[in-house]
Amino acid sequence: MTRIVTLGDSITLGMGDPAPGGGWRGWAWLLAAGLPKPELHNLAANGAQAKHVERDQLPNALLLRPHVASVVVGINDTLRAGFDPVRTGQATARTVAALTAGGATVITMRLPDPAQMFGLPSALARPLSRRMRAVNAELDRVAAHYGTVHWDASTDPETYDRRNWSVDRLHPNERGHRLIACRLWDRLQAAGVPVAERPGSEPTSPVPSRRDDALWMATKGTRWFVRRSVDLIPYMLFMAAREALVEQREWPAVPVPASAGPACQPPFADGAPVAGDAQAEPVTD
Repeated sequence: MTRIVTLGDSITLGMGDPAPGGGWRGWAWLLAAGLPKPELHNLAANGAQAKHVERDQLPNALLLRPHVASVVVGINDTLRAGFDPVRTGQATARTVAALTAGGATVITMRLPDPAQMFGLPSALARPLSRRMRAVNAELDRVAAHYGTVHWDASTDPETYDRRNWSVDRLHPNERGHRLIACRLWDRLQAAGVPVAERPGSEPTSPVPSRRDDALWMATKGTRWFVRRSVDLIPYMLFMAAREALVEQREWPAVPVPASAGPACQPPFADGAPVAGDAQAEPVTD
């Protein structure tokens, strides 16, 4: 039996890939089906940031004692006004460290740029892309330090293929979820993890019609847009205006350690976690 526990946000939850019987399926289910005698526990939640994964999902994940665990998080962190890439990296590092110490093979992912997925104008895209690069630098450091099974979705030539994304341009559709499952299956196999049959890459469910897409955007998509309008959109406009007036710099980046494992330097910018960055806060999508 292979016990796989998946932690993260709505992408890991499976949004964009409806299950035949209702709810969501997604890449986690597809990947688990490609492992020997799988037992899947998907703990992901809509709107989760790295601190929510550490606070809310990690304790349950450790109780399950997974053989394989995934930690795919960070996009929601970039979409919040209180963005801090170092804290995102620290929370992710603590989560990965705990899972690794429990004996799990941990999967991580370098994330795609939401500015490209949204198709934003360049003035809005630049600050959001800068945030994503900062988060990815932290995720790379965590992956290198702990030796995770790491996929770089940000530079994969198929990531930004419009055919792989739902109408909201934030969540993969079935084809996109199958792409993620196949890429991660390939990396697990290369890492020597026992696998079964590779997930199929072609969709098996009917492609949503334009009417289906329009209905989704008029209901669930509109609600998401209204919620994000409260913090994301005004802050993006502020970032764009600031960038037009003041020369912007990338967030400071510490080089990824040359080798993984306990012998590496601590994967934190200041050598220690920030205390209390997982304070109680509701998760919203």
